[in-house]
Amino acid sequence: MKAERTQAIVLRRTDYGESDRILQLITPGGKKSVIARGVRKPRSKLAGGIELLAESDVLLRSGKGELYILSSARMIKFYQGVMGDYDRLMFVYTVFKLVARASEHIDSSDWYDVVREVLMATDDAHTNLSLSKAWFYLQYSRLMGDELNVQRDRNGEPLQPDHAYRYDAQEKTFIVDTSGEITANHIKLLRLLATRPLHVARHVSGIAELVAVVATVARQHAAVD
Repeated sequence: MKAERTQAIVLRRTDYGESDRILQLITPGGKKSVIARGVRKPRSKLAGGIELLAESDVLLRSGKGELYILSSARMIKFYQGVMGDYDRLMFVYTVFKLVARASEHIDSSDWYDVVREVLMATDDAHTNLSLSKAWFYLQYSRLMGDELNVQRDRNGEPLQPDHAYRYDAQEKTFIVDTSGEITANHIKLLRLLATRPLHVARHVSGIAELVAVVATVARQHAAVD
């Protein structure tokens, strides 16, 4: 049987039979559907390596169809800090749910990096949660083929630093509005989050007062509600 060793993050676990579990993993090679046999038995050697909120090193063997068999699992990193804050925990579970559903249709290796970046950021109590949300929803939209245009307005004109804008959720675009709350600084932050990893954006100073508006725009554009 062909074997594959890879890093993995568990997105979803479903009990199967008397002692097995079906897992949906996201890996650097994309989505993997896996059966972990006997993992619910008290002395299973697999159980500790397939926890939620963790990165693991797993060995997969080919099974029937697209379902792999989990041969071994070793936890690399457990993001315990996420569990200490209810809002962060609920956001991570939302990320897992959205990525689990999206990767069924769009199987990209980028999903692994996105989930891992979110876990690292939400594990750090000093990282603004709204920043993590804004980054995730922008990346989610991009991978779903609906990237937010942070260069031009509704009329196709370049976004100007001396203009104020509002975001129109119906048209999914920016509209010039003298009373709009979106300024050049918000646009700069959106561009940064759209093009750079979250661990880079986390260390940019002077953005605390911008992230709430930016997160709202990113979520509205992702249309996940």
